[in-house]
Amino acid sequence: MATEIENKYVIFKLDNEYYGLNIDNVQSIEKFQNYTRVPNAPDYIKGVVNLRGEVVPIMDLRIKLGLKPKNIDHNTRIVIVSYEEIVVGLIVDTSSEVLEINKDNIDKPPATGNNEFKEYINGIGKDKERLVILLDLERLLDLE
Repeated sequence: MATEIENKYVIFKLDNEYYGLNIDNVQSIEKFQNYTRVPNAPDYIKGVVNLRGEVVPIMDLRIKLGLKPKNIDHNTRIVIVSYEEIVVGLIVDTSSEVLEINKDNIDKPPATGNNEFKEYINGIGKDKERLVILLDLERLLDLE
């Protein structure tokens, strides 16, 4: 009997919480770099960066998820993600690791409360002593 295939996630932090994105959607993790602002973009779109010749919009994930903005520091990273033909950089506080989370250790997000960013959550992964909020990239990028 085959065991369920484990899922790999790129784990990063916002505030003191761990978040994960499916590794299939992550192209690279970059040091923070200067960006060019885009007029009339939503407040969570910081601008665009030139990444190896490709112009990539960057999104402040803290603002998108309703968290308080934070100053950029030496730990700040840009997680370059792609979904279908769309490539976007997500600004995160720190990026830590790649983690395998077995499907048995992933719960549905809690149904209580009116948390605004709950719609962006695929599930809650359990890993030893911590919980990892698994994000739904398609909904995060407003592709539905």
